[in-house]
Amino acid sequence: MKLIIGGYCSGKRRFVGQLYPNARWISAYSGDGLADWPPESSTPSPMVIEGWERWIEADLIGAYDVKQLRAKYANLLDTYLAHEQISKQPVCLIMLEIGRGIVPIEAKQRALRDLNGWLSQDAAERCNEVFYAWNGLVRPIKTMIEP
Repeated sequence: MKLIIGGYCSGKRRFVGQLYPNARWISAYSGDGLADWPPESSTPSPMVIEGWERWIEADLIGAYDVKQLRAKYANLLDTYLAHEQISKQPVCLIMLEIGRGIVPIEAKQRALRDLNGWLSQDAAERCNEVFYAWNGLVRPIKTMIEP
């Protein structure tokens, strides 16, 4: 799997679009939900998944357990990794960097920032490649050569 992380409007989507021009996208920004995985398609193609902060925010409505939500998202990452290995098609995760160390006053905003940060760490651990986007510049920060 690949992870592209960076701030808002940092060039993440453009980079991924160039990398995988024929990819299928699951995007919270387009109204897709995580339940839209796996996509129903007879044509194998790379998958791009973005909008994590919106899905996390939706999960934080009402009563929530942060540890349980982190486990839920970690299980999803494992599902994506298994899909990639079986389908032989790349899965690319686009994640928004939130906060830059600023701690929000509201508890739910802190939970959103924390869960997004933990999810990013969990994704980086599982991904073979991690890229950081900043001002339209995308740089590799983790690369692993598969055997």
